[in-house]
Amino acid sequence: MFADTTPQPSKGNLSFENTEIAFKHASNADLNRAYWLFKAINSNFLVKVGPGMTNFAMNIGLPIKGIIKATIFKQFCGGETIAECDTAIKNLYTGGVGTILDYSVEGEEEESVFDFTRDEIIRTIERATGDPAIPITVFKVTGVGRFGLLEKLDAGTALTAAEEQEWEKVQSRVQAICHKAHQNGIPVMIDAEESWIQVTIDKLALSMMRRYNSEKAIVYNTYQIYRHDKLAGLKLDYDVARTEEFFLGVKIVRGAYMEKERKRAQEQGYASPIQPDKQSADRDYNEALRFCIEHVNRIALVAGTHNEASCRLLADLLNQLNIPHNHPHVYFSQLLGMSDNLSFNLANAGYNVVKYVPYGPVKAVLPYLFRRAQENTSIAGQMGRELGMIVKERNRRKS
Repeated sequence: MFADTTPQPSKGNLSFENTEIAFKHASNADLNRAYWLFKAINSNFLVKVGPGMTNFAMNIGLPIKGIIKATIFKQFCGGETIAECDTAIKNLYTGGVGTILDYSVEGEEEESVFDFTRDEIIRTIERATGDPAIPITVFKVTGVGRFGLLEKLDAGTALTAAEEQEWEKVQSRVQAICHKAHQNGIPVMIDAEESWIQVTIDKLALSMMRRYNSEKAIVYNTYQIYRHDKLAGLKLDYDVARTEEFFLGVKIVRGAYMEKERKRAQEQGYASPIQPDKQSADRDYNEALRFCIEHVNRIALVAGTHNEASCRLLADLLNQLNIPHNHPHVYFSQLLGMSDNLSFNLANAGYNVVKYVPYGPVKAVLPYLFRRAQENTSIAGQMGRELGMIVKERNRRKS
């Protein structure tokens, strides 16, 4: 039922070792910058003291912005504005990789900022319209609403009259974004956040799917599989989508808030929502891939992962079930500046691949950048893998 008219590589033909394909888009200067940057990130000392030193330097007016923009910002971000991202968008698309424009300003509290962010997300949808290089868009609910408000809603705490009005505005902003996405036919993903605001986000995402996903997958929710309850939650949401006859948009990731989640659970004396170990998270992530592909007619999947085994599993599942590599319901996704060996080799084999391309003012994006660095050092072998690939390609070019 998923017959493909193009030849498909066998399981053994997909290689993530081809650095010529992985770094075809990168100049020698790009490779050298990445090499020294990843070596610096690999220093836990630098990652620990870097955020404080950088914020202090910027706050007292030291000219550090240019250094940041030319190094860590250039590696992991597309630019400060949508227009500045054009080079990164074109660069990725020459290798068959699409872009997810990710406005990465976070931690704001003012209503005027939330309105601006809503309008900025709508501008990313408008930029994506008619451009196959930008197949998907994304936003965070905390980009358009106050964290503390979502926290009260999740806790079941009664809202004041002013907070009720505030919540109406948050829902209105989310609906405006999803309506624009539906109007323009551009899928939009709602990112996952901390567990103590996630129930509210999940309900909001599902209500948007009911409204806008009757004909195709427009709105996607995100499932952080490092939580032990999220595989079951995904299956329950599928049952709702099947019963109510709408498409379930699913982005699955392992997750980004593990240390914070465990610390809060311990401090407040409740059971941690986090998986007991990495093996459990890997098991559930791969089971979620299988479940989504088994129900690919109803589920549209974006698999956000830098895990080579999970990428290979998903590629193999498509082959085994004779599902076209470019099936519109299946995307692989990685972050800009990381795992190019996965992204570009998958794209070269005909799979749908997108990279998150964060953008925003340098100072406002610093929390995102330092979180990337901190996460990278916590992933066993990730930096060694990135460095090894870069060294291999540098040597290949010299030979």
